[in-house]
Amino acid sequence: MSIWTFREPTYDEIRKTKARSQVSHFHKYLESVKENISQWPIALQNMTLTVSAFVGSFYYDASEGRRLCWSICALNTAIFLIWKIPRFHGFMNRAFTHDPLSGKSYTLLTSMFSHKGLFHLVANSMALASFGAAATHYLCASPSRDPDISAQWHFLAFFLSAGLFSGLVSHCVSAKILYPRILSQISKQAAVRSSPAASALVGDVAQQVPNKILPSLGASGAIYAAVTLTALAFPDAQVQPIFIPISMSITTGVGALVLADIVGVLRGWKLFDHYAHLGGATFGALYYACGDEFWTFMKVVYRKIVEPYHTEVRTE
Repeated sequence: MSIWTFREPTYDEIRKTKARSQVSHFHKYLESVKENISQWPIALQNMTLTVSAFVGSFYYDASEGRRLCWSICALNTAIFLIWKIPRFHGFMNRAFTHDPLSGKSYTLLTSMFSHKGLFHLVANSMALASFGAAATHYLCASPSRDPDISAQWHFLAFFLSAGLFSGLVSHCVSAKILYPRILSQISKQAAVRSSPAASALVGDVAQQVPNKILPSLGASGAIYAAVTLTALAFPDAQVQPIFIPISMSITTGVGALVLADIVGVLRGWKLFDHYAHLGGATFGALYYACGDEFWTFMKVVYRKIVEPYHTEVRTE
């Protein structure tokens, strides 16, 4: 008689079962490839099987967190490719960039996965694959009274929440601070409308408002949160910035990034969304301080309120 008859399986037993399932999936994947190429020349079959085995082992040997990050990167790449189709430019600008003055809220979510530039996409993908996997490992290993069978859903919730929070920080700063400041400048100029030259100046300032508050896109805020969480969880880790052959501690690197964004805010730089970066870093620090307790609390709320409701709906 099986042990499952007498008690609930432990989290370690479930994780080991999932690991064995991954091995089984890998074998089925190789068998499927072998069957599909059975009519090919022997040399081509061997080469294809070798490449497939390498790719498959690379994927299945990766942690769940890293595979989730790869899935997010794949989604980002698909949206990036849509940006390259001219007929969709209008739709993408409306639905996949967040303009604080547009009145839309759903674009806070969709803009997280949107990248127009190749360098932006590659840099974010590399950072997400590295620091996202490390953050997932921390979330999985962090002490909890109610551990997760899989940390990928915890990280996905963290990633989405961090992206929305950082986007909201940027939105609030633009809509509640920068935009009123620009309107104040316009009103001051309007006080001297008596001369034609002053009136023309007011018109020029008004036309510059959309250019001063630019639509935002990209996953940088969420990635900043993952980087900050990783730095706080593993302060002795060494990192090497992209395209800079210098190794440094992750705390030094994150400190330099945050300092650069603070300078960007003070100097009014427009190349990056510095407010979103700082919002992401703040979210990562807050989640390190109390995220595990909040995640446990939300799971309890789900089990007590949401799950019973779903059960009642299914029985009806």
